[in-house]
Amino acid sequence: MEYKYGTQGICARQIIIDVDEATETVNSVQFVGGCSGNTQGVAALVKGRKIDEVVGLLKGIDCNFKGTSCPDQLARALEDIQSEI
Repeated sequence: MEYKYGTQGICARQIIIDVDEATETVNSVQFVGGCSGNTQGVAALVKGRKIDEVVGLLKGIDCNFKGTSCPDQLARALEDIQSEI
């Protein structure tokens, strides 16, 4: 199932996430905006991983003392998705 998450406090404006709800696995991630190389890298590294694993790895990562980051926003989005499944 595809989800769209409106970000807060980062350069990327939105994260589009495809999740296999039955297995709670990330199929794909696409950031709209942000640092292209970094967001593509994060997307490639989380593909095929369980939501809990991704959240554990990325939640709390900070970018330039903003209190959040693209990886952190992805973790928050995945937590929201998990609460809906």
